[in-house]
Amino acid sequence: MPMSASEIEVLIKEAFPDAIVKINDLRGDGDHYSCHVISKEFEGKSRVQQHQMVYGSLKGRMGNELHALALQTSTPK
Repeated sequence: MPMSASEIEVLIKEAFPDAIVKINDLRGDGDHYSCHVISKEFEGKSRVQQHQMVYGSLKGRMGNELHALALQTSTPK
């Protein structure tokens, strides 16, 4: 069963309470999303580390309930 954008946002915000999370359903099927996460927790981390942190917040759902997530991460300006 696909995940809703709100479910994804809740999981990310549980891990990064300060995060600004913007999610778009790319196909309208609840299975392919793009997501931009902005958090101070990413400061000093490489892009790969930032993405790993976000994927970790999804608690194993990536590749299962969530098929595709085009991810962008950044720190607050």
